[in-house]
Amino acid sequence: MTDAGPAATGAGPGGATDIGPPRLEARVVSFRHPGAAGLLFDRLSLAIGPGERVGLIGPNGSGKTTLLRLLSGTLSPDGGAILLGGRSIAALRPRERARVLAVVPQESHPIFNFSVLETVLMGRAPHLGLLGLEGKHDFSVARAALAELDLHDEEQRPLGDLSSGERQRVLVARALAQQPRILLLDEATAFLDLKHRLRINEVLLRLNRRDRLTVVAVSHDLNLAARYASRLVLLHRGRIDADGPPAEVLTPETIRRVYETEALVERDPVSGAPVVIPQSPAGIESRRPLL
Repeated sequence: MTDAGPAATGAGPGGATDIGPPRLEARVVSFRHPGAAGLLFDRLSLAIGPGERVGLIGPNGSGKTTLLRLLSGTLSPDGGAILLGGRSIAALRPRERARVLAVVPQESHPIFNFSVLETVLMGRAPHLGLLGLEGKHDFSVARAALAELDLHDEEQRPLGDLSSGERQRVLVARALAQQPRILLLDEATAFLDLKHRLRINEVLLRLNRRDRLTVVAVSHDLNLAARYASRLVLLHRGRIDADGPPAEVLTPETIRRVYETEALVERDPVSGAPVVIPQSPAGIESRRPLL
């Protein structure tokens, strides 16, 4: 996509909806996994405004993926509500929701061996007319998304022939072709090499700045989250432990308390973002180098 390209997010052909400004909110949400002894979330509240870049971080089991699935509407809370544009996400038709919100999961295992282009064109489904047939504009949007993800030469390859990292880039391209106003990503770059990990984040940063695309990304990479998010939400044992700019959330004290790890926190001289340098698990002294 170029700056005036066809895959720009926001209002586009077929994208009209009566959902208000794309504010996403978890309001006093409670949730218990089936069979779990207690609640994971107990009256948790979180509001994400239009155009924010939010990183969801926290240790394993803190609830990051579950919260993302609740925000996307794929899970239903046991109490409270998830609101999209001021309306209950549960009351929205799937097509209406998909015109506003797109999701990139951690990993996907294709059931059918569609081609790369066919898969990315699936992102156009919410914008198609009654016959459900893609037109020139839809192909243009899909191919622009493929170009953004460095996949422009791969459109005829079957998904089954791709590596897991390549498939993940296809899923991001499909989400961009959907032209959402909110994009939710669950460790979407975890399996990618450094080049493509940075490329995806730079693309999302540009779309955020140009089109006010709201980006909410789950990440275990604290440094990547700090570099590309303007706001970090730190989950710990099903609660929001810290919420704010990266420099305020990623402190040695917070990392020691939540991650049980000693760390230095320095400042990237180029971006100004905090850089976390782990030292050792809290309470364990380093005696000698391991051979």
